[in-house]
Amino acid sequence: MKGLHVIGVSHSYGDNQVLNSASMMIPAGEVVCLLGPSGSGKTTLLRLAAGLERLQHGQILISDEVVADAEIHVPPEHRGIGLMFQEYALFPHLSIIENVSFGLDGQPKDKARHRALEMLDQVGMVPYAENHPHMLSGGQQQRIALARALAPEPKLLLLDEPYS
Repeated sequence: MKGLHVIGVSHSYGDNQVLNSASMMIPAGEVVCLLGPSGSGKTTLLRLAAGLERLQHGQILISDEVVADAEIHVPPEHRGIGLMFQEYALFPHLSIIENVSFGLDGQPKDKARHRALEMLDQVGMVPYAENHPHMLSGGQQQRIALARALAPEPKLLLLDEPYS
């Protein structure tokens, strides 16, 4: 079944076990929200799915492909995932359009710029394309981060604290 499958995932930071045999199956096309108190492992689970953390125990599949288990670690850039971080992680030295184009570096420059402008149009931020992140409000920065996460047309979109 297509989608995201997390099977028996456990993860610790030193002596602090954050996830203990977590499992979930999210079919393609579904919207799911993880709820829990601070420190319950929500962000860790997203980071594991995205490949930003190396899986310690269990298995993660995306679209029926094993992307992480005891022996396999598919790098983040090969997982087809868009991730919007809680703190947006915009590059302060890059313009807005350069931030949105960042994940499109394998494309010709004009095609990447066109796609970035399409995404900026989707979030109503085309007029700010040449500005830098510090010149925008928090809500505007959030929209830029979303446009950047969507620009490469990911198979899966993970949003960390999108309503914060």
